[in-house]
Amino acid sequence: MFVTGRLAVLVGLGVVPVILLSLAASAGSADTVAWAGVTGWLLLCTVAAIADASAAADPRAIRVERDMPGRARLGVPVRASIMVAATGRRRLRGLLRDGWEPTAGAEPSRHRLDIPPGESRILPVTFIPRRRGERRTAFVVVRTLGPLGLAGRQGVTPAPASLRILPPFHASRHLPSRFARLRELDGSTSVQVRGQGTEFDSLREYVRGDDVRSIDWRATARARTTMLRTWRPERDRHVVIVIDTGRTSAARVGDGTRLDAAMESALLLAALADRAGDHVHLLMFDRVVRARVSGVRGARLLPALVDAMAGVEPQLIDTDWDAALAQASRLTSHASLVVLLTALDAASASRSLLARLPAVAARGRVLIGAVTDVMIEQTAAKRERSDDLWLAAAAERTLLDTRRLSDGLTRLGAEAILRGPDELPPQIADRYLALKAAGRL
Repeated sequence: MFVTGRLAVLVGLGVVPVILLSLAASAGSADTVAWAGVTGWLLLCTVAAIADASAAADPRAIRVERDMPGRARLGVPVRASIMVAATGRRRLRGLLRDGWEPTAGAEPSRHRLDIPPGESRILPVTFIPRRRGERRTAFVVVRTLGPLGLAGRQGVTPAPASLRILPPFHASRHLPSRFARLRELDGSTSVQVRGQGTEFDSLREYVRGDDVRSIDWRATARARTTMLRTWRPERDRHVVIVIDTGRTSAARVGDGTRLDAAMESALLLAALADRAGDHVHLLMFDRVVRARVSGVRGARLLPALVDAMAGVEPQLIDTDWDAALAQASRLTSHASLVVLLTALDAASASRSLLARLPAVAARGRVLIGAVTDVMIEQTAAKRERSDDLWLAAAAERTLLDTRRLSDGLTRLGAEAILRGPDELPPQIADRYLALKAAGRL
């Protein structure tokens, strides 16, 4: 049972007659009359509230059915509905509150009910998710009002549901331009110089400016004109993407975390590599495997990736790079492009990565993508007051450590790309295309 504001107003209205009765009574009996009036009025209000609640419909005499999608993208509105049927003998008047957690973004969170016996109503719901992962609800709470609106009854009805919130993939806006460059790379503008990752495409006549190393002398002798071999990037290469989910991935950069930016980079690269005909493998790791996707190609790849990423959150522990790279090596036995998405803040946090890197670089190319915080660069440049100098010095030291670590990675055979959260995904995609065009995959 619950009471409403109407009951409080009704109790307050009783003050007026009590005061009038006490003034009309004699001086000796004024207190007695006042207390008797207050007691009688409170008793009357209590009886009225109990009677009103008894007359309310049973809040558990309902049937609830949901019509909603199983997945939604972070920040993208999706529509759903709740069907509520009154199975009791009384008219159902009151409020329904769904049990979704706030980050699910269910609007409205409360619905007014006015359902005759034996009928049903459909209540529209819009979800604007504010956090990745599995959002769940187990029940709905219904409050039914009595005829007077003084009190009512409350009940909980099981109505389990779940909504899986996927990464938003804002970097998909870069796909059309990169797909166009990939078509140029794979079509009309074939690679003229053979590299490790190219295969024979066709013959054409020599044009001044072409590389003479690609002249096919046998074809030239047969055609009696200079013929040139063209090459195209090989397909069926392997791209292994390793995302660091350790404590450094929890740092906030821009409007999200480093992990969010790493996911955007991984999705853009995976979509591009799959379109290019390469195999894509994903590993998300700190000390255990948080997500793994391998052996999926074509239209099923991106759904599999975002579904695997959805429930992964940063872990406040140091990443075990020995175990992470050992797990990555099990995904494929072929020479591949290994893309490590992590942070390059201090050498102490990356010591195990530096120790394992030469062995990984010996099997293929290694590309390290690190999300940088633009606020650090702005802090290093701001020196308006004396207090700013201390902050600028700390920011400069951080930038210096990052540059030293990047240089160390280059000496060990890897290539580091350090960009802000918005610039990192297209930069990694462009570097992949450049390696593909040069036949270095």
